[in-house]
Amino acid sequence: MSVRPAVHLAIPVDDLEAARQFYGDVLGLSEGRSTGHWVDWDLHGHQLVTHVVSGGPAPAGSSEVDGHAVPIPHFGLLLSTDDFHALADRLRKAGTQFVIEPYRRFPGEPAEQWTMFLHDPAGNALEFKAFRDESQVFTR
Repeated sequence: MSVRPAVHLAIPVDDLEAARQFYGDVLGLSEGRSTGHWVDWDLHGHQLVTHVVSGGPAPAGSSEVDGHAVPIPHFGLLLSTDDFHALADRLRKAGTQFVIEPYRRFPGEPAEQWTMFLHDPAGNALEFKAFRDESQVFTR
């Protein structure tokens, strides 16, 4: 485990087997501990827990970013460019319906990045992105 802090995020799902198929098979995350009501996932060193909740998540809305309606709330990862494109290919092969197709956002600006948005089977919104220059993640 890294010496830096890791995030623990618990999210609602309405079908644990659908969550296992998506997070385990489609995203390729390793499954940790589980019960009949929750599953721990290794999200690149962060602890993601899918908990069964009747009805699943309730979206709050969206926010305009670069001409796209970005689903709020959402979570995801900052990946390397190679890992981003490999994941995009993996998601396409799995038949994933994107909320926002993979594209390059803010070209030529310090925060230039590849980004994509999708929902898991329960409706949780995820964003995966890759910065051209990771040192610019928090640049104003």
